[in-house]
Amino acid sequence: MKNNSVKIVVATGIGAALFVIIGWLINIPTPVPNTSIQLQYAVLALFSALFGPLAGFLIGFIGHALKDSFLYGSPWWTWVLGSGLSGLFFAFAVKRDQLVQGIFGGKEIVRFNLVQLVTNVVVWGVIAPIGDILVYNEPANKVFTQGVVAGLANAVTVAVAGTLLLKLYAATRTKSGSLDKE
Repeated sequence: MKNNSVKIVVATGIGAALFVIIGWLINIPTPVPNTSIQLQYAVLALFSALFGPLAGFLIGFIGHALKDSFLYGSPWWTWVLGSGLSGLFFAFAVKRDQLVQGIFGGKEIVRFNLVQLVTNVVVWGVIAPIGDILVYNEPANKVFTQGVVAGLANAVTVAVAGTLLLKLYAATRTKSGSLDKE
């Protein structure tokens, strides 16, 4: 169990750093104010799948809090929580034991994308906007518009780049029962 804890801590540190760096360098604006296409969610999906729900939550939460602090001076906590929840739920989109055995085919891709789509729609289209209304007294029409756009953008990003990252990772793994020739 101790070895697993060390892996989670290391994965959290590396994943959060990547979340910050990618979020800082690749930030594609949308027509909706304060809402952009965020490619770091594809990396969050990969790390969540590989290291589990706790690491996924911590990577999203810590990474988003740091990114907001560096870019804007302070975290927007309702969306920080949304990133943590995204990482948590992305972990359940993939069967980790199959992924590490190199299994990520059509059925796994469909499962991954259904779970990540529902996650993005619920987290960004419902939870984050409601949090904004309750915590920050933001206008409902503004935050629901931002949430829906962010959720759809994240869903597309994770569907394309996240699926590609998971597929590439699986391709590097030796399949069960195959002969490993060196």
